[in-house]
Amino acid sequence: MTLHLIDRLAVEEEGDGPAVVCVHGLGGSSNSWTPLMPALARHRVIRIDLPGSGRSQGAEGPLSIERYVQSLLNVCSRLGVTRAHWLGHSMGTIVCQHVAATQPRLVASLALFGPLMAPPDAARSAMLQRAEKARTGTAGMQEITQALLGTAISSDTRQRLPVAVAFVRESLMRQGGEAYARSCEALAGAQPAAVENIAAPVLLVTGDEDGVAPPQSVRAMADRLHNAASKRVVVLPRCGHWTPVERPEECQRELRDFLQANSRS
Repeated sequence: MTLHLIDRLAVEEEGDGPAVVCVHGLGGSSNSWTPLMPALARHRVIRIDLPGSGRSQGAEGPLSIERYVQSLLNVCSRLGVTRAHWLGHSMGTIVCQHVAATQPRLVASLALFGPLMAPPDAARSAMLQRAEKARTGTAGMQEITQALLGTAISSDTRQRLPVAVAFVRESLMRQGGEAYARSCEALAGAQPAAVENIAAPVLLVTGDEDGVAPPQSVRAMADRLHNAASKRVVVLPRCGHWTPVERPEECQRELRDFLQANSRS
């Protein structure tokens, strides 16, 4: 594995083959994709810590979906990536949709976990309130983390897979309060991409207990993918919002089959 620092962003590159670009969600990092790495054998995997997250928390200035998109395009340009399969989780799925809608030649396929087009108005307000709490420091981040562990992960996962709870807890607690607050503000301001323009094959994976990307919303999103080469919606049982962490084997299987089916895209 090679670690690049591109425009102050931490970028991991590993493996050979068709390129795969991985875009994590709010509170995540490049490590969010570790549970799915077995499905990405024989691929050139590029995992990015978005500005304000993980090892890229030193990024200055306001954050936005548009800035994330431009950062990813810059990374692809620097690494010579002209076409890739794109993986997104949560907020990262919004970023991937914008890339696919505006840069179709760059996108061979989209595999989106816990996907949403944009937050509903109530969630935008909650994001801004969460940003305020994050700025209070360690105690605020602790409170945010504990609340998310109770709502973003299914009850079955909490009982059956405590290591997944530890994974999510560690991911959130490693976020600095100010950087996390700016990431919350980026999500609060997110606007939907023109998904009708997406031409690539699309895989949408969510959990039946995902309150951020509930199955009915994901199916409604799929209905708007009029021009996608193909689309598949998968709803995982007893699963919350952190699909790759809560149901890694099922997600690996779906992703492996999807990439194999679109290996020539």
